[in-house]
Amino acid sequence: MHIDFHKYFMKQYKKLHQKMKDKFDERLKIFVQDSFAVELNNHELRGKYVGCRSINITGDLRAIYEVRKDGVRFLEIDTHSHLY
Repeated sequence: MHIDFHKYFMKQYKKLHQKMKDKFDERLKIFVQDSFAVELNNHELRGKYVGCRSINITGDLRAIYEVRKDGVRFLEIDTHSHLY
């Protein structure tokens, strides 16, 4: 699976505390193995994110991605309240 990161995602990622970055990296490994693993709570989004999906990184931190023909592209990472 090819994984790409939007430049806005990278900008948000760089602002995260190291603990949150480590948690994302851990969840990304799980995502690569099984994108629908229970702990990711992978789900389809609606509204302004129609066509995208979200995974849980921590209790409040979410990563939004889109499925592309060559893999996935992570678009945003932020708290639930900032994204929605």
